Order: sequence, then C-alpha cells, then structure tokens
Amino acid sequence: MEACATAHHWAGTLMAFGHDVRLIPPAYVKPYLRRQKNDAADAAAICEAVTRPSMRFVPVKSPQQQSTLMLHGARDLLIAQRTALINALRGHFAELGIVVAQGARNSRQLLAFLQEGNPDVPTTARIALQPLAAMLLGIEAQIARLDKAILAAHRSDPISVRLAAIPGIGPIVASCLSASIPDASLFQGSREFAAYLGVVPRQHSTGGKARLGSISKMGNRHLRRLLVVGAHAALYSMKSGKTRTALADWARSLLAKKPFKVVAVALANKMARIAWAVMARSVAYEPGSTGAGASAA
Repeated sequence: MEACATAHHWAGTLMAFGHDVRLIPPAYVKPYLRRQKNDAADAAAICEAVTRPSMRFVPVKSPQQQSTLMLHGARDLLIAQRTALINALRGHFAELGIVVAQGARNSRQLLAFLQEGNPDVPTTARIALQPLAAMLLGIEAQIARLDKAILAAHRSDPISVRLAAIPGIGPIVASCLSASIPDASLFQGSREFAAYLGVVPRQHSTGGKARLGSISKMGNRHLRRLLVVGAHAALYSMKSGKTRTALADWARSLLAKKPFKVVAVALANKMARIAWAVMARSVAYEPGSTGAGASAA
C-alpha cells in the first residue's frame, strides 16, 4: 500500500494477522498511474510498482516510534506558534517605541512592560497585549514539557543514545533520527542515506559531464533542518579550536576555503553519514582523538 496517512497503523494491523506488508512512497507510485486518478487506477499502479525489482519500500514504524515523532511534530508546531506570538508582540510594542533585541530569550523583556502602572504602555494596549503574553507563557511551558518527554524517550532508546555521541547531534536530533529511520540497513551506504535526507548536491548531468548545484533538499525536511542546525552549533565549537578531532580538523580546513554556512551544510552531510554507520552497523561513534565535545542541538 502507499505510505500515506494511517498507513503505518494499518500495516501493523495486517502484520499482526501474518501478512507481509510493503509500504511504497506515493511519489514512486505516480509514474505507474495511467490516465486519470481513481481508486482502481491507484490500485493498478501500486500492483505494477511493487513488482519492480528496484522498488524501495518504507519501513513500518512501531507505535513507540510514531509516538516519538508525534512529540517532535507537536514541539515543532508550538515553536512556530511561539515565534508568531513573539513577532506579533514585537510589532505591537514597536508601535509604542519599545524595542528589544531579537530572540526568544529577550521576549521576556517585553512582558515586563505589561505590568500595571507602567506609563510606557497605555491601558488599552495593555488589555490587547496581555492575552498574547499569556499565550506565549503557556506555549513556553508546553515546549518545556515536550522537551522533557523527548529526553525521556531518548534515554530509553539505545540507538538514540549512541547517536547523541556524534558532534552536533543531541537528544532532540538523535531521537528524531532513531524514530524516523527504523532500519538504516535498507540504505546501501552512507551516501545514499545522505541523499535521502537531501544534504547532497543536486545533479543535472548529461553527456558524461557532471553538473552539481546546491543541495537537493529531498526527503525528510524536518530531519534535514535539525541536522543543519546541529551542524551550525558544532561548527562554532570546532571553529574556536576547542575541539581536537579528525572531524573538527576537517571542518577547520574547509572553513579556510568556504563560507561558514556552506561548511555547516557539508558538516551536516558528514553527520548524516556517521549516523547511518552508527545505526546500520550497531556501533558506537569514535571521534578518533580526545578533545572537548561539540555543542549539540
């Protein structure tokens, strides 16, 4: 069946009855769809696609893995809502001539202006902004609660714990990787895994001439973003010279020739490849030399 909404639930249900279930990405079924789309045509396309020897399938996720991904999805949604509220508050306060530094941490300074008796904020404006401030505080409390749940899920997962030893990968990235990739051995190699995450150059080659562009941005957008953010954090530590490992030396040598953000994406590619080796081979990450650990997202 197609790997669409509720597919993992039904796959688990059918597997409990002894069936061999294969989930196919909808994008891989589309080329076999003839003429107009309907249920019969979809079923025929799936039957045609599943017979292809080169077809790739989606591993069925367990309820625990799906639950962990729900934690990440809920956290991501709340962070987006928090950002929207902070931007709204900053915009409204700017109309009153009140401006603070950017960043979620500095938003608390804005809330201090909503205290009773503050002459900088008119009473009517205070009435309008207090509900937004209350929502912001509530969302921050919920994000902290989800962070604790993700940390608990991370500590209970041996694969996630091993992944967290990789520079730039912390509990959030590690738990998301472990839950999103039930079986890393399905990928033929680390480069294929990096290509799945979209952190390899986009190709437009022809006539034996290779033309490489920016990263393809294919695959799991959330995982790719987490890896790139984690790579930025790790690269700051590596750039300072505090981290003395082969990976850090490679990053510093690349920084001498390339812009910081380009190197960060290249480091995210390295992190993805190392993560594949840790998951597929069931081994622990070995940095190669001693040194201070890199920051992790």
